[in-house]
Amino acid sequence: MASRSEPSDAGLRQRLLEAARAAREHARAAFSNFRVGAALETADGQLISGCNVENATYGLTICAERVAVFKAISEGHRSFTRVAVVADTAEPTPPCGACRQILWEFGGDLEVILGNLSGETARYQLKDLLPLPFDARLLS
Repeated sequence: MASRSEPSDAGLRQRLLEAARAAREHARAAFSNFRVGAALETADGQLISGCNVENATYGLTICAERVAVFKAISEGHRSFTRVAVVADTAEPTPPCGACRQILWEFGGDLEVILGNLSGETARYQLKDLLPLPFDARLLS
């Protein structure tokens, strides 16, 4: 049980979803109109958000999850506990394959919380979304 001064796990997940939802508002999705927000929780409880940023070439588009990870890394964070991804969909919108790889590489087996504009839609461990990941252990 969380103390009065500590938010509950459900409260932390809600805070993460709200940060992802707010980040989604900054998305640059002029071509697909599919705006996505993500929020990454650091090991010390900070929230780092990101949104998708599209480019006319499409290939240079970057997803919200990767923006959040790269932003966190650039700010000196190295350890993460979970990530939330929010899109305006009825069904859960999981990270794409490239984002799963980046999340694994920099975060390991994170908790992945999926949500929409109304709330949480699903929750997974990253190992369930990315079985048999390629990582540094294969390079030694």
